[in-house]
Amino acid sequence: MLKLSSGLFLLGLVSVYLLFGCGATTNTSPTPAAKNFPVVVFSDVHFNPFYDPTLFPQLLAADPSEWKSIFQTSAVITPPAYDRDTNYPLLKLALLSIKQNLGASPVVIYTGDLLGHSFPTDFYCLYVPPHTPPPCPGIVPTAPEVAAMQAFTDKTVAFVTAQVRAVVGNLPVMFAVGNIDSYTGYGPDSTFLANNAATFYTQFVNGAADQQTFLNTFTSGGYYSAQPLGTKLMVIGLNTNPFALGVPGNNDSAVAAELSWLDSSLASAQTAGQEVWLLMHVPPGANTVATAPSFVSGQPVSAAMMMYPSYQASFLQILAKYPGVITMTLGAHTHMDEYRILSPSVVLDEVPAISPCFGENPAYKIFTLTGNTFTPTDYRSLNYNLAVPGQTQFNNYYTFSAAYSLSGPLGASLLQLYPELATNIPLTEVPPNAQQALYMGQYNSGNAPMNPITNTNWPVFACGIGKMAQLDYEDCVNSY
Repeated sequence: MLKLSSGLFLLGLVSVYLLFGCGATTNTSPTPAAKNFPVVVFSDVHFNPFYDPTLFPQLLAADPSEWKSIFQTSAVITPPAYDRDTNYPLLKLALLSIKQNLGASPVVIYTGDLLGHSFPTDFYCLYVPPHTPPPCPGIVPTAPEVAAMQAFTDKTVAFVTAQVRAVVGNLPVMFAVGNIDSYTGYGPDSTFLANNAATFYTQFVNGAADQQTFLNTFTSGGYYSAQPLGTKLMVIGLNTNPFALGVPGNNDSAVAAELSWLDSSLASAQTAGQEVWLLMHVPPGANTVATAPSFVSGQPVSAAMMMYPSYQASFLQILAKYPGVITMTLGAHTHMDEYRILSPSVVLDEVPAISPCFGENPAYKIFTLTGNTFTPTDYRSLNYNLAVPGQTQFNNYYTFSAAYSLSGPLGASLLQLYPELATNIPLTEVPPNAQQALYMGQYNSGNAPMNPITNTNWPVFACGIGKMAQLDYEDCVNSY
């Protein structure tokens, strides 16, 4: 998301698949010069330590520092198939690629979901007699079995964050917690946050925020702020998971507390003349993939949404109070390469997933930012094409400025691109325009056979870029 000139306005402003689904570097200078610098951004690893069930007894007994050597003994030596979460071979490939592409990056960004889908239930399958590989019949765990699951979850968090730390060296890793990062399968819950706060601080934040201040907000609500590049930049890591539709329980007080903290943090940054990077996992707007199957041209569509309307409205109202303060906004959760226009001055870039569990190719991005304004001007996407046998590395997929022939601040470019994407595609055999074709192909990082976007359902996805409120979104889709 991106800082735009105050004179720019939007003309013609026209998700989660399932909430519960499926060698250190030597860079020790965190402060970028005035020139451009790169930032590696990745998300949704969804690491599955159960991918080889034969290893489970050893993992259960071992310290996380020993897990790498255990995984290296597995007969499973290739990345997973589509519709599966990340195994160790894919994690190793992804982190090696990130290490090779850090360049002069002064910071790394991760936007949530370290743990694999169905983590607690998969653990119980292997832990509780008769120790059946997942999936298995529903198990009602005892208190000791729950405690064992929580301990194994903590070890998995420690393992994955340590693997990230090993490849990024001393760089701070700014992050947002994901909805699967929990003991309950959807969270994160307060116990998970309390038990893993020290790990996230040590392995990710790495001193970029005052430790006690970080612990105070992170253990209470899963959010924090940090200054990894000095006093001119504030990074805010939100926990938008309680905002999401389908989350169990009443989250009114937790959401109100976080929004109040966000408002205060943005006001503080504005007063101090700081730029802000805003990180979140669950984004505002429509759950386009869940909406698409019900779309029939000419018939009213009822949208599935990401967030409760009242939470989303309050969140967007706060962002609107601080135009020009937020220079980059990043989200995740959908696993897809997309973007969403939250306002004419705030454009959220959705980071593609490492996990291919929703039929997308593993991918991540490297953003180019200006050193004096901390504003993104471009990005490069790298993907691992699971459909091509024998791939040994992530490869360059596309560069935004070259693909779309746009330059300048990325937010302004994405706003400029939107009217071309929002143009109606005739519901016939007429192909989409060139920009639409690019966007469609890139949406799931190049896995064409499993792409959920078609010419027919394009309005569902096009309106998802520019319309955040449910009624506005439905009116947009229905007007095509």
